Amino acid sequence: MTSSKRILIVDDNVDAADLTAEILRLYGLEVNVAYGGPEGLAAAKATAPSTIFLDIGMPVMDGYQVAMALRSDEAFHRVKIVALTAWNDAAAREKSKAAGFDRHFIKPADFRDLLDVAQ
Repeated sequence: MTSSKRILIVDDNVDAADLTAEILRLYGLEVNVAYGGPEGLAAAKATAPSTIFLDIGMPVMDGYQVAMALRSDEAFHRVKIVALTAWNDAAAREKSKAAGFDRHFIKPADFRDLLDVAQ
């Protein structure tokens, strides 16, 4: 079964991003991957995803900055932005909410949770 939902994974950990993408593809989802913040912004604009799984702790441009940039663009107001990160303290969760994330998942996330959000 294939889906019209487009997913974007943005993570500087290439192995984690690629593994997550491959598993989601097994469920028929169209998945694109970017390996950094600036690349993620460009990929979001090029692919118009319905859901973005976004790491927070990235060099150059962190996930908070990416989420805020996306939320400042009207084209991304309805896109689900989900933190997929190792950062799980109260400050990180509060900051992700303030930056415009819809959900906050901790790595390694349960793939059933990722699928529920993506579909």
